[in-house]
Amino acid sequence: MKRLLALIFTFSTLEVSSQDINVSAYLETYYGYDFNKPSDHERPAFVYSHNRHNELNLNLGYIKATYDKGKVRSALAVMAGTYANANLAAEPGVLKNIFEANAGFRLSESANLWIDAGIFASHIGFESAVSKDCWTLTRSILAENSPYYESGAKLTYISDNNKWLLSGLFLNGWQHIQRPQGNNTPAFGTQITFTPNPRVKLNYSTFTGNDKPDELRQMRYFHNFYGIFQIADKVHLITGFDFGSEQKSRGSSDYNQWYSPVLIVKMNLNEKWAAAGRWEYYSDSQGVIIDTGTPNGFETTGLSLNIDYSPMSNAILRLEGKVYDSKDKVFIRDITPVNHSSTLTASMAVSF
Repeated sequence: MKRLLALIFTFSTLEVSSQDINVSAYLETYYGYDFNKPSDHERPAFVYSHNRHNELNLNLGYIKATYDKGKVRSALAVMAGTYANANLAAEPGVLKNIFEANAGFRLSESANLWIDAGIFASHIGFESAVSKDCWTLTRSILAENSPYYESGAKLTYISDNNKWLLSGLFLNGWQHIQRPQGNNTPAFGTQITFTPNPRVKLNYSTFTGNDKPDELRQMRYFHNFYGIFQIADKVHLITGFDFGSEQKSRGSSDYNQWYSPVLIVKMNLNEKWAAAGRWEYYSDSQGVIIDTGTPNGFETTGLSLNIDYSPMSNAILRLEGKVYDSKDKVFIRDITPVNHSSTLTASMAVSF
């Protein structure tokens, strides 16, 4: 922890005032019911957010401090919750409780060009661990099984008219704060975001790297596409598509592949009520990301519908029903493998 604090706040030559520092917090509690009734209260292994069955729990809570002096910025957030327990299980010690920890410097007086280093949110996808900021209560399968967070350094440019964002990243790997043992392969990412007007946002992100020890190196190449559209005054649409490939073995020219399309429609019913529906499909027949050990691998369709009530701009109450249907029997009901999974989840989230 001391090393993280030293990395982020090594600005001894700068004057820091309370006006430059902002402290915020977020808290989301939830109750989830899985109709397959897992005896250990754990949702399937590919679910990391809202992953507990038949209990009231904390999905994510954090306290965050940010510092912005115009030319220098930093952020530090510590967290707790079932999301942290599940998604950062491989990280050592107190790193499991780091939600964000980074420092950045502006490289140009005339251009919005920054270099940031540390732990930060993933450059991949339109969803995040902060459910309140997402259109659906729970996360899509593609979001759960691509990086939520990253560590490394990134160079980011935003155009003067805010229509273009260009970013290049040097990373410790596929969602790793600490590198896997025996892994010294550099990983890289890119992001291009184009926002031509307030009603349209288009994004393309990539990842290139190896998630295994160097002696077993299997290069992974990943592409993430999405578009966010306002198609009417109260109707919004997200379309997304992920595609990945990984070498079957070290030095091989053959690749295992996986992909996932998703479609989300959101309707703002009035100032306080909203609803959203989601269709998704995830195909990982070779078990690169989700290994089932079944003949056809993970070939799963998902449908969900949620209703949201926001009594205040910083608070939201949500209810969501979701069903999965898989080609193979990848789910467990009692002790019997089944093709289907149905859940009902309720949550309350507040930011302050």
